[in-house]
Amino acid sequence: MENEFLNKSSIINYSSKNYEKKSTSSISEIIFTKNDQTTQWLNTYGITYQEDFKKVIHQNKLDDFLIKLLSDEEHPNKVILLDGLLFLTTRVLITESSKFESEQMIFIVSPNYLWSIQEKEGDYFNWIRERLQGNKGIVRKKKADYLLFLLLESIIDNYQDTYQENAELSSDQLSSANIKPTPEFTSLVEKRKQELFNFKKATISLKDTIVKLEKIEIKGFNVKYFSELKEQTNNLITNIDFELQELESKINLIFSIQGHRLNEVMKTLTILSVIFIPLTFLAGIYGMNFENIPELKFKYGYFILLGVMVLVTIGAVWYFKRKKWF
Repeated sequence: MENEFLNKSSIINYSSKNYEKKSTSSISEIIFTKNDQTTQWLNTYGITYQEDFKKVIHQNKLDDFLIKLLSDEEHPNKVILLDGLLFLTTRVLITESSKFESEQMIFIVSPNYLWSIQEKEGDYFNWIRERLQGNKGIVRKKKADYLLFLLLESIIDNYQDTYQENAELSSDQLSSANIKPTPEFTSLVEKRKQELFNFKKATISLKDTIVKLEKIEIKGFNVKYFSELKEQTNNLITNIDFELQELESKINLIFSIQGHRLNEVMKTLTILSVIFIPLTFLAGIYGMNFENIPELKFKYGYFILLGVMVLVTIGAVWYFKRKKWF
């Protein structure tokens, strides 16, 4: 189990002048730095290595409450201030999956080190690793608080990029010109709404975490970076809400089109019924089997009745036209 934990873990030590990516053969080699000039990033894929987590916590003399926190399989959003460090957990949407599954992501942060624990392998952080290795930007001049900011920003950026990409596809498929009152079109709208609800839920989750982070006070840990993340999440939530309103309007338009079509059909049937009712009435009268109906023996009675029927039909149609009923 220890070997598996080590294979799923990576350690990066960096400062303004140095960068080192370490490989370890034993958990005993995982010692969090206390050097103010060096920052350490330990990243682990998998949240089931409970015994290995205990070893890391004990040998680094971290707060014992971390053992209890890491033993919980499911975490709601938490930002907990412990002895000299910060425990942060949130659920993150996996945008590479077509089903938009989520994973647990945990951060244990102090001013000099950051331990990120991810439920599933794979992340959006390669660009941060490249910046650290290539000494690009200011990341190596900053401490773990700025690294946490970049990790959270990377998650939000991924949400925004995925949202924009899907929004463009949705715009083509669900444009106003393509609105059709069919089950297929309605299904596409509902599918898109479900995607947006997942995005909104995940973004609100991150926003709540960031709001809690802003209130944390740890010596050497600067929270000024996180106000920008809150603005980014607010903008994304606003865009999602706007598209949800558009989709709701399209659903209402579909129902309106269906109602209009139904009204047109009912109007046509009603007009035809009104035209044929008097004709049926006349046919019914002269279809009765009474001998003393004078018109039955009249030489031109049949033709006169047909003429009356034609006149009744023309009169009804003229009246409907005048009323602009069709």
